[in-house]
Amino acid sequence: MTAFADRLARTQRWLRAHPLAFDGGLALAVLVCMVAGSFADPNGPHGPTFGTRTPEARSALLMAVAAGALVYRRREPMAVLAVTGALSVIELVAGDPAAPVSMSAVIALYTVAARTDRPTTWRVGLLTMAALTGAAMSFGSLPWYAQENLGLVAWTGMAAAAGDAVRSRRAFVDAIRERAERAERTREEEAGRRVAEERLRIARDLHDVVAHHIALVNVQAGVAAHVMDKRPDQAKEALAHVREASRSALNELRATVGLLRQSGDPEAPTEPAPGLGVLAELVTTFRQAGLTVEVARADEGVTPPAAVDLAAYRIIQESLTNVRKHAGADARAEVSVVRVGSTLEVTVLDNGVAGPAAAEGGGHGLIGMRERVAALGGALTAGPRYGGGFRVQAILPLTTGADGAGAARRAARACRAGEDA
Repeated sequence: MTAFADRLARTQRWLRAHPLAFDGGLALAVLVCMVAGSFADPNGPHGPTFGTRTPEARSALLMAVAAGALVYRRREPMAVLAVTGALSVIELVAGDPAAPVSMSAVIALYTVAARTDRPTTWRVGLLTMAALTGAAMSFGSLPWYAQENLGLVAWTGMAAAAGDAVRSRRAFVDAIRERAERAERTREEEAGRRVAEERLRIARDLHDVVAHHIALVNVQAGVAAHVMDKRPDQAKEALAHVREASRSALNELRATVGLLRQSGDPEAPTEPAPGLGVLAELVTTFRQAGLTVEVARADEGVTPPAAVDLAAYRIIQESLTNVRKHAGADARAEVSVVRVGSTLEVTVLDNGVAGPAAAEGGGHGLIGMRERVAALGGALTAGPRYGGGFRVQAILPLTTGADGAGAARRAARACRAGEDA
């Protein structure tokens, strides 16, 4: 049974790949059926009888030409229908006894219905039905009410209906296939977009972690090298800060890179992402590195969403890192976290001399901060202060959706208006 099914499937594939061969076989089968029908008398005393009549040479020629025209039914369906219909009308008018040439017209009508639209099928089908039936009733040797004449109506109607049904099913299957392909492409594009966004987010986190801790390690290592000979105790303290900063960097890197692991991989990170809850520890690391930092908070009782909490922490971390790197040795920094309505305002000020990267607003740090804030629907401003120093302010929505983003944008416009005034 399996071998037969395999052979049948191979045969079907070969016929689809060679439609002209299939049409040639169909034309031969129709010719055989027409010739066999021309020898049969449907009105015998005890039902149809064979051998009681013989088709004329003219009828045999018409059947051969009509069957041969079916070979081209896919290439020129309308022309084939016109040829087979005309030959059928000739046989119905002049043939005696009548040969079933109209069988070829029925096949041609089915092809037209299967390969055109429904309005065309209705028009062509009614025209073919009227031409064949009218010729048989008006000029045929049988009475107009004979069952053979009524059979033409039935056969042409069924051919048009069957062809239209095949066309509709083919269009339905094509639509389903196209929809499935489009859905697959959409899923792939969405997956690619999510992967790109996740890669960008991880790249921002890695930049923030590495820039912050390496800057602290660099400062403390410089202090240790400077005081190693004269004040070894202070050098040991600086080296201890280096060790603490490097350990913290390793922990954060492990947590960030751990996001790339699969769910079943071992040693998946279980610690939550940093946020404003550990702001004091972050500020302490900068103070230990020699940067004077003052913190003012007016966000008591606020529990921001996890994404906002992480963004606020990273903005403060990157801003203080830039202060330590670019603002000079005597710079002081001020950090404020304030809730204003449905937004959280994070501001970092310094009184140092802005370096080239900060003054130009370039660098991956500021780009990363802008991307974080934009992803949350907030607003960020960064630039030199009047009178010296640098200022970074981020307005983050405490609620998700369009309402929170709109509130953040309105608050940012109000802040810019106040600065201009």
